[in-house]
Amino acid sequence: MVEIEILEEEKNKLKFKVKGETHTILNLIRNELFNDESIEFAGYKIEHPLVKDAIFTIATSKGTPKTALKKAIERLQKKLSKLEAEIKKL
Repeated sequence: MVEIEILEEEKNKLKFKVKGETHTILNLIRNELFNDESIEFAGYKIEHPLVKDAIFTIATSKGTPKTALKKAIERLQKKLSKLEAEIKKL
């Protein structure tokens, strides 16, 4: 199970630890965040290759990072649902 721990939260910056995930999900989220024009920075670092924990940082020029993150995840859910429907047609 994935756990989120907020490390820093400011008006335009959010830094949080993601426990139990690495590149698989986080890279999808990071890439989707960049489809939002308000994103100034989105990235993560893996603390140690043998531990499935990462530190994710988001910075925005307008709006809150939490809102940007929620919208990115909603867009990903729609895309993955479409992909699932297409795969089921095979």
